[in-house]
Amino acid sequence: MIANPDTAHSHPAAPDAPSARELITARGGRVTRTRVAVLDVLRSAPRPLNHDQIAAELEAAGEQHDRVTLYRALDWLVEQGIATRVAGSDRAWKFELVRDTGHRHAHFHCQRCGRVLCLDEVEPALAGALPAGFRLEQAELVLHGACADCTAPPPTP
Repeated sequence: MIANPDTAHSHPAAPDAPSARELITARGGRVTRTRVAVLDVLRSAPRPLNHDQIAAELEAAGEQHDRVTLYRALDWLVEQGIATRVAGSDRAWKFELVRDTGHRHAHFHCQRCGRVLCLDEVEPALAGALPAGFRLEQAELVLHGACADCTAPPPTP
């Protein structure tokens, strides 16, 4: 069900996927350096990232930003449906790009180490359960437990 946890969320963008600038413009947003850079980070991320991880990726790419601007950019991307939030037990949101492929999947959150893994074979099928006339706009399924690394017995000396 899960491949390598570090690449389990690798859903490359389609070759004809719009650029970050095109996505922002299509939503009527102002194209800013931070929004473009954050979208680029989320596009290349193998798994959902928290604010600090995104900030570290931006810094590694030489992008200057401040915490408030980064929070605002992430909030805007979520409000526009470009990115989504995944809850973590450390009360820190993790963010991922919304793929326009129609693919939905669940997440597994390790409550010991905090890692979030994507479960590509577990698709929330909630739309069919809604009453007539209702429309599902967003669904989040997060399973909580302990990952294989955290439950592995310690090595014997």
